[in-house]
Amino acid sequence: MESIVNFFVDNFGTNAGGYSREILVFFISCMPILELRGGLLAASLLGLSPLVSYILCIIGNILPVPFILWFITFIFEKLKHTPLRKMVLWMEEKANAKKEKIEKFGYIGLVLFVGIPLPGTGAWTGCLIAALLGMDRKKSFIATLLGIFMASMIMMFISFGFLKFFI
Repeated sequence: MESIVNFFVDNFGTNAGGYSREILVFFISCMPILELRGGLLAASLLGLSPLVSYILCIIGNILPVPFILWFITFIFEKLKHTPLRKMVLWMEEKANAKKEKIEKFGYIGLVLFVGIPLPGTGAWTGCLIAALLGMDRKKSFIATLLGIFMASMIMMFISFGFLKFFI
């Protein structure tokens, strides 16, 4: 993940292409894989204030959540009849491989899956798994929000505390 964040920071972080640092951090936080974790790391590397970074990253990470929960299964079913079929099946396979962690503990499992910033976890994957399991969307949304806030606290410490000490 660090190399992807560095790619965006190096190529777009110095206002290249007319993007402000804040917009870059916001968009990184919206992206799958990077999400809030990548956004906060990028914000720290770009020298943004912790408060502005936190707000941008939270909003950016929350924005895709309702769309994933309410529409991803419909979108996947449509995409399975296109040339993107292999990609969709691969994404479903990756999500299904991790679903045991959420299935075992239900909504608390979803909170922890989204909230503990490890590779392969986060709001995108958590919502995809919740949708594939047919979990209640409103409860899944709340659990995902709690997980995002949990991850944000951990990543704020790492990005603006621990990491700043070494940079």
